[in-house]
Amino acid sequence: MGCAGSTPMGAEADTTKKIRKPKPWKHPQPITMVQLSKMREEFWDTAPHYGGRKEIWDALRVAAESEVSLAQAIVESAGIIVSNTDLTLCYDERGAKYELPKYVLSEPTNLIQDS
Repeated sequence: MGCAGSTPMGAEADTTKKIRKPKPWKHPQPITMVQLSKMREEFWDTAPHYGGRKEIWDALRVAAESEVSLAQAIVESAGIIVSNTDLTLCYDERGAKYELPKYVLSEPTNLIQDS
């Protein structure tokens, strides 16, 4: 028994969006892996200063650097609400917004391979 607006137990899991890899993307100019790594470090170092909770940023970083199945488990256990399935837009349980650029989630199609 429950209220007219209640949902059966376990129904919340059905509304969880499944994470997927971002679509292929191209950086404005070809970049090396070293440059990409530097961009990623700068983003993760400054992201918590734009709002949200540090522990959510930390969970998003680990999820972004993990395989999709592990990323899904991390996001679910941290209580992160996935708005875009490629993790570019997420929210925490308090409603704080977290935007992730594609370059922290995947490599561009025009990545220059280091020799």
